[in-house]
Amino acid sequence: MDWKQTYERWVKFPQLDQEIKQTLETVSQNEKELEDCFYKNLEFGTGGMRGEIGPGTNRMNIYTVRKASEGLARFIESYGETAKKRGVAIAYDSRHKSPLFAMEAAKTLASHGIQTYVFEELRPTPELSFAVRELNAFSGIVITASHNPPEYNGYKVYGEDGGQLPPKEADTVVERVNEVENELEIVVETEAVLKAKGLIVMVDETMDEKYVGQLKTISVNPELVEKMGDKLKIVFSPLHGTANKPVRKALAALGYTNVTIVKEQELPDANFSTVKSPNPEEHEAFELAIQYGKEIDADVLVATDPDADRLGVAVKNTEGEYIVLTGNQTGALMLEYLLSQKKEKGILPENGIVLKTIVTSEIGREIAKAYGLDTVDTLTGFKFIGEKIKEYETTGEYVFQFGYEESYGYLIGDFVRDKDAVQATIFAIEVVAYYKKRGMTLYEGLLEVFAKYGFYREGLESLTLKGKDGAEKIANLLTSFRAETPTEFEELKVVTAEDYKTSVKTNITDGSKEDIHLPKSNVLKYYLEDGSWVCLRPSGTEPKVKFYFGVKGTSVEDSEAKLNKISTAFMEKVNNSLMQQV
Repeated sequence: MDWKQTYERWVKFPQLDQEIKQTLETVSQNEKELEDCFYKNLEFGTGGMRGEIGPGTNRMNIYTVRKASEGLARFIESYGETAKKRGVAIAYDSRHKSPLFAMEAAKTLASHGIQTYVFEELRPTPELSFAVRELNAFSGIVITASHNPPEYNGYKVYGEDGGQLPPKEADTVVERVNEVENELEIVVETEAVLKAKGLIVMVDETMDEKYVGQLKTISVNPELVEKMGDKLKIVFSPLHGTANKPVRKALAALGYTNVTIVKEQELPDANFSTVKSPNPEEHEAFELAIQYGKEIDADVLVATDPDADRLGVAVKNTEGEYIVLTGNQTGALMLEYLLSQKKEKGILPENGIVLKTIVTSEIGREIAKAYGLDTVDTLTGFKFIGEKIKEYETTGEYVFQFGYEESYGYLIGDFVRDKDAVQATIFAIEVVAYYKKRGMTLYEGLLEVFAKYGFYREGLESLTLKGKDGAEKIANLLTSFRAETPTEFEELKVVTAEDYKTSVKTNITDGSKEDIHLPKSNVLKYYLEDGSWVCLRPSGTEPKVKFYFGVKGTSVEDSEAKLNKISTAFMEKVNNSLMQQV
């Protein structure tokens, strides 16, 4: 069936949602827009789905949400009545239509006789992970598009351990979703009827209290917090998302009394109207927080993304200007503090493990090694870190200590099994308190870490290529690099090439090969002769291809210069490859 036939099926559907019907009428003469809405099904992958809100099979709407939920319902039914009774916990963020999509998911599942628990208002993604475990639910759903632009929404699925579904189970759910032939004809009972049957139950603030109770346990120096809690000046912005209440409750519970909220960004706003992007990775998202920081001479500025799984931290540098730390830098500071304090207190297990992704800084491995711990790399995506936590919990081989990724995601306490910006916020502030007690800023603490382990520096470039044409360009770009492996960047020879799609690591010097023992993924990584590295990875959630770079220098200035040199040379190769496609 081509896209026009699918479009006709929708416009002729007699019970079509009125808003969707009107939108289709508005764009009825725009063939390019209609094609993009209907030329494919919005992909339900291993992490769920994410896309622009609108009509059509390639958009987020009540019908594509029902289809995803129908597939999940069939998956749960295959595990029998016990799984259905354990049910599904559902949370949602501050985006357009998030409450609607959450209830549509609940109605679809409950119409199959599956118990559902829906938060009564928006909540952070990590609290959903916590709630799945607390409720002993069989699965979980979060309606969120994380830090994507306002026109996006998404649907993430969680397993019974509170982690995103691992590949094997996720693949089965994908199969069940793809078996649904007509998303328009999925029949659901009304919310009122399902609530009356007890199949939809609302989750209230009792869960928040339990979550905050657990958050208090991640402090490794409660006495330090007690001593410094009223001395730190903290500026916090939830960037119009879900973290406002839980972060403030957690900070208050721990004794931090001097917290200033960025008022303009305090309340939920689906348009994220004060920022270009509600992403704490983007320095522009900190503009207002920096103004607040200057007014009160704040020790630290913290900002969380809309679903509160990513944390950005800004501090004063040696010139007294606020700068936003990279995810790798914040992670290094947290890890050094966590392991040093645990060792000092005699509570660091010999078989402790640090988990990070393949595009996260190597400084984490150096820090872990200094404290006698191993580090295990996973593919990009916190679901793989969650999967490893579950594996080691089962085998007893390692005891989880810390997990992080360069894209501002961190986990300290494993009562959550996804990255948790609420945890990360209160822990990062404890690190600030530690350095302040020593008469240092957090930035001076970072320089101390660099002096101890090496001046590591990482960078990220990305290209956004929307639509069908963009997807083809991204695919062709990866194909071109596979067809011809680069030999050098700025006179630095490539010594190793890793292709995670074929699971093969190639030594360029002698041509020898070895297996990569990770799930297959469309990722390429190159190591250079001086230890620097470059990685290409298409985003799984946005129409982007990302390019990661890592170097180690002899000073801040040296590592910056190295990074600039390598990234510039590599992006020239990328642009040349794209030009050849025209």
